[in-house]
Amino acid sequence: MKAKEIRELSKDELVAKLGDLKTEFFNLRFQLATGQLNNPSSIKNVKKDIARVKTVLREMELGQKVAE
Repeated sequence: MKAKEIRELSKDELVAKLGDLKTEFFNLRFQLATGQLNNPSSIKNVKKDIARVKTVLREMELGQKVAE
């Protein structure tokens, strides 16, 4: 997911997306522990998406204008 796409979402949608991503991250870690994970790089991608969503939420909280 691109940062531009994330910035287009509302705050409520971002909070919901963050919850979904955290759930997905938990499931991927569980699959890794049990040896069922097919694509280990998906963990890295989900972690980056979580960071992007948290960054945009923090920017909204501070009321910063983001240069595009």
